[in-house]
Amino acid sequence: MTIRSTTPRTPVRRAALVLAAAGAALVLAACGSDGGGDSGHSGNGATPSASADATAASHNAQDVAFAQGMIPHHEQALDMARLAADRASSARVKDLATRIEKAQDPEITTMTGWLRAWGEQVPAPGMDHTGHSGMAGMMDDKDMTALKKATGQDFDTKFLNMMVEHHKGAVEMATTEKSKGAYGPAKGLADAVVTAQNAEIEEMRQLLGQG
Repeated sequence: MTIRSTTPRTPVRRAALVLAAAGAALVLAACGSDGGGDSGHSGNGATPSASADATAASHNAQDVAFAQGMIPHHEQALDMARLAADRASSARVKDLATRIEKAQDPEITTMTGWLRAWGEQVPAPGMDHTGHSGMAGMMDDKDMTALKKATGQDFDTKFLNMMVEHHKGAVEMATTEKSKGAYGPAKGLADAVVTAQNAEIEEMRQLLGQG
């Protein structure tokens, strides 16, 4: 009896099942479309997000501080070095100043690129670097004025003494970056700064007759 009573309804049930299946298919397709869109979005979004996370993980606050501090530090060194062209009397001092400029100018560009990539503030170019006189090795306004007024051997002596102190400050900053930074390229640049500027400190001491 049960079989007989359900058999005539089988076509109806089948039709209902077909409609239900069709409806389910549409729902699944819609969900799949949304899911696919989300998946595609999350896939596309995950890449920048993952990249952002990777970038965030690849550097730390010390790396930011290093770049933000070393940029104005280098810029003041360039200001000092550029004075040598028409003020220094020693060809060796002029040569050293030229080398300092050629080495540090590209490093400023590199560190500026890092800060922009990290979404961090880049020190304004051409700013008054004497405002950073509290930073290790930075010259104050009085020092820079005296250097700008000096010429000949007086300039050479002032330049070398000031640049020794300036380099010592850079080495100190770079040493901190090497020990506390997380970003590989920044630590690598810091290592290069330590090596190059320690060598130049020795060279300047020799020029001053202290070597």
